[in-house]
Amino acid sequence: MAIFLTENSRVVVQGMTGSEGTKHTERMLATGTRIVGGTNPKKAGTTVSIGGADLPVFGTVAEAMTETGADVSVVFVPPAGTKAAVVEAVDAGMPLVVVITEGVPVHDTAWFFEYSQQRGHTRIIGPNCPGLISPGKSNAGIIPGTITQAGRIGLVSKSGTLTYQMMYELRDLGFSTCIGIGGDPVIGTTHIDALAAFQADPDTDAVVMIGEIGGDAEERAAAYIAEHVTKPVVGYVAGFTAPEGKTMGHAGAIVSGSSGTAQAKQEALEAVGVRVGRTPSETARLMRELVTG
Repeated sequence: MAIFLTENSRVVVQGMTGSEGTKHTERMLATGTRIVGGTNPKKAGTTVSIGGADLPVFGTVAEAMTETGADVSVVFVPPAGTKAAVVEAVDAGMPLVVVITEGVPVHDTAWFFEYSQQRGHTRIIGPNCPGLISPGKSNAGIIPGTITQAGRIGLVSKSGTLTYQMMYELRDLGFSTCIGIGGDPVIGTTHIDALAAFQADPDTDAVVMIGEIGGDAEERAAAYIAEHVTKPVVGYVAGFTAPEGKTMGHAGAIVSGSSGTAQAKQEALEAVGVRVGRTPSETARLMRELVTG
């Protein structure tokens, strides 16, 4: 089993014919993802050949869903068009929308997330995220598909790069699903959403949660773990050496005074029984000790 993305997921790529869309569609296909087509209003009705597959191009997400039964969309649309692309997918009733695009205005994200909540049927992952992968089943986004294998660990991370590192560090144990939720101030799927899904998944035995400085998402996740998560969780918080008041990499990764510091997040997690590593490698070691005894 996996969460959110399975071997039966049928993926459509919004912006498939652009340079990034084409490149990553080929990579997704190479790792077994069932990509059933893409969208580009200017090229509707045509077919493009990517990675040895002939893929139809539709004018809208609604058309793609009607023709192919797609239930996942991956968005590779430039920032200025991302809001419209997500709203189109939500209006079509797409169950899962994975927004890879970086640099989406926070106001746009807040608007389309609230819109999706009102409509009530679409889960958004991202924006500014690497997507998610259920190894051996499906890969929706830009996560390298060959650095780990299927297993029984769940992974949720704000950082794309640290997602990849943790996947590689624990590649011999493997993962049920790995989710990069993105590091913007407003995102669709949170640590808590992923923790709830992993808790409910019978094929996930333990979870790695990677956070970073800024905001209070990790503190809220700690409170949720205390109340609702019985599976072991190991954590890592990036940014112990970050200077105060300076954005570090992600738009949401900024410390103000004592709010949002790595130390505060570590303490909140450890207070509810989460073992927190000081480095990614130490975090991987802690998970290995949990799983293998």
